[in-house]
Amino acid sequence: MRNAPEKNEISQIYFQLLNQQKFTSDEIDYSIFEEKKSVLQNLATFGNSGVSVFDLYKREHIFYSPNFGILLGYDLAQIESQGQIFLDEKIHPDDFIALLQNGISLFKLFFQFSEDEKLNFKLINEFRILNASNQYIRIIEQHQALALSKSGKIWLNFSIIDISPNQDISQGLKAQLLNFRTGKTLPFNQEGFLPKNPGTALSGRERQILQMIKEGFLSKEISDELNISLHTVNTHRQRILEKLGANNSMEAIVFASRMGLL
Repeated sequence: MRNAPEKNEISQIYFQLLNQQKFTSDEIDYSIFEEKKSVLQNLATFGNSGVSVFDLYKREHIFYSPNFGILLGYDLAQIESQGQIFLDEKIHPDDFIALLQNGISLFKLFFQFSEDEKLNFKLINEFRILNASNQYIRIIEQHQALALSKSGKIWLNFSIIDISPNQDISQGLKAQLLNFRTGKTLPFNQEGFLPKNPGTALSGRERQILQMIKEGFLSKEISDELNISLHTVNTHRQRILEKLGANNSMEAIVFASRMGLL
């Protein structure tokens, strides 16, 4: 299991990134949330799933479906009174660290996404958590943006939890990033798929250049085609590698393709 200093250090980085997204009260419209409440309640009822909504402006959960605690055997009032801290303390220590690490990578990625892109992704986590009988069970938690602020920041995030059909508690966190636009489900933070620290997403120009590299264009040909200097092309190429945590152009193409960026 991970030690407390490591957990504290990663938690600090996570919340620093969370706090980088600043809101003003005039860009928040809670009537949007009120309109979605009945849909969320129906989702919980018909799917027999636990549904919650986290408000990134208030930094707290503003909705729990009445059945949210039933899946784990906890009293909903207890969860509501203590907030996310109550459930965080129940997550297996190793899985909790891994969840934070994935969260850090996703924040960096989403900060660079367009508004449409922010609404096109769902993170699916499967991890271990203690139930009311003090036994670890595996649950599946799906996260996605419910609403953006008027300035395009992720404001409301909703999650759905279900008991996983896989109850092998010897396994740690499993995570997938689903791109609604492409329909692809991508293993996240696993060797050979996404880089461990994907950094930020690519700019439009960087995607264009990487796509041309994928098609076999040389730097001089890209320079001529886009009417930019060779130095500018090489600068973009270096930034692409840095952002994706890739060692070479082929790795960058693989990483970007599997992240749905190409």
